[in-house]
Amino acid sequence: MARMKSMNRFLKSIIIMLGLLQYHVASADNAGASARWAGKKILVVMTNHSKYPTRTDATGLWLTELTDFYDVAKAAGIEMDFASPAGGLVPIDERSQGWLYMNTSAKAHIQDQAFVSRLKNTSAVGSLNPNDYAAIYYTGGHGTMWDFRDNEALKSMAESIYRNGGFIASVCHGAAGLLNLKDGNGKPLIANRTVTGFSNAEELLSGTKDQVPFFLQDELTALGATYDKAFIPFASHVVVDGKIVTGQNPNSSEAVAEALVALLKQ
Repeated sequence: MARMKSMNRFLKSIIIMLGLLQYHVASADNAGASARWAGKKILVVMTNHSKYPTRTDATGLWLTELTDFYDVAKAAGIEMDFASPAGGLVPIDERSQGWLYMNTSAKAHIQDQAFVSRLKNTSAVGSLNPNDYAAIYYTGGHGTMWDFRDNEALKSMAESIYRNGGFIASVCHGAAGLLNLKDGNGKPLIANRTVTGFSNAEELLSGTKDQVPFFLQDELTALGATYDKAFIPFASHVVVDGKIVTGQNPNSSEAVAEALVALLKQ
């Protein structure tokens, strides 16, 4: 009998230890960035531009490209700062708020006054310190085609984060922010890299081919990048090439976040 009780105590100890181990693994999965990036944040960049050349509806940030990414990074315990080229108000693309595109998360965030206040009061990129960030994430929306590519403060921020060993991520039209980035030798950062972004076919299918200042796919390849895309337009598609993570379209936002979080945890 004494031997049986001793065996039971031993088995209980094993069960408790396994439970603690399982808890530790689960906690590690939900932990923030690795020790290297402890205390560092992700800089989430959004557009200030809201007007098409002739369309009457407003462009701006494609909402789910923020909210889907935000939810994944927040769940991973990583803090984020919201910024834009000029600072202040970030307009939200009208079409992105339609019933076809709004998911449960986006609906919840747009009703959250604290979250909306952050979109109305973003920091100007030039006012921030790149040393505070482990990564920069370029959200999309057609507005980015006008104010991401030629913004020197945004260029300097991304290049500094990258030189510090950090990561660059983009989704959809946010890849416009990659077009002016240079490596340490002054060559295009995306040259000889594989990347993705909103495709020519998706631009045509969206009915915006006559509204944009350039086709993103063409500009990426013109700089020496290898452009990769999903077989089916608007399907989620993410490319990771070294420290650069790119997503093709709005449906890729969550997967971009998951890929970036995985890199930050290494």
